Amino acid sequence: MITENTLADLHSHTTASDGQLTPSLLLERALEKGVELLAITDHDTVAGLDEAHAFNAGQSAPLTLVDGVEISTRWHAYDIHIVALDIDRHDENLLVFLERQRELREERAREIGARLEKAGIPGAYEGARALAGDAALSRGHYARFLAEQGHAPDSASVFKKFLGRGKTGYVPNNWGEMATAIEVIHNAGGVAVLAHPSGYQLSAKWLKRLVREFKAAGGDAMEVVLGQQTTDDRNNLGALATLNGLYASVGSDFHFPGRWLELGKNLYRPQGLNWVWQCKQWTITK
Repeated sequence: MITENTLADLHSHTTASDGQLTPSLLLERALEKGVELLAITDHDTVAGLDEAHAFNAGQSAPLTLVDGVEISTRWHAYDIHIVALDIDRHDENLLVFLERQRELREERAREIGARLEKAGIPGAYEGARALAGDAALSRGHYARFLAEQGHAPDSASVFKKFLGRGKTGYVPNNWGEMATAIEVIHNAGGVAVLAHPSGYQLSAKWLKRLVREFKAAGGDAMEVVLGQQTTDDRNNLGALATLNGLYASVGSDFHFPGRWLELGKNLYRPQGLNWVWQCKQWTITK
């Protein structure tokens, strides 16, 4: 069984979306870091999961790998992400839904490229597409490209300067509603988790409203323990989860090896919360 000492990380990305490690390399790194329970949650795709399972099965001491995906949705014009955990990655309706998400991503990505072109930054779409390869093109790929081209010192600065709300390359999201995504997740046997709720730059009033409406839409859990957060933020999110009857989840949102963000790092779980694996009683298998 999962215990209070089990190192869990239920939010990570690979090259199947905007991560920089292949699924195999991500699993290898997770094993090196002592992660025992891992979810791969690429943006709007499950394309990396088969490779991850194949690699994990070849290990003498495999970790428990949870099938997941991070789905983009719209809420009052905000881009809100929902992490789906313990899904059937072969579910036909889920795959059809994710294919439509990929089409929406491409539409938005092309418009971002067009706006950057008008602003005097030619070739951004082509550059971001080259970084994405076969993966669905995301703002993360644009951020990497623009940073590499010297338009900003790093990806985070690119978002602040070019891709954030009201900036040159900002394109309003074209996603569907939260309730639709949650229904798809449930029909695929999964658990719907509100991703990084304190990362949307909402006021306290609007954050409470988001969590309340996520629950009303059928949501099951919310991320309480994040890779980078203050103690006050962790306590506040835990209180919100309890108040709204949501399970708590934990995840680094890992994209690439770095100084500040790492698989399984700083994911201390406070006591007194109901954790997402209690929804379906996941067990650690070696």
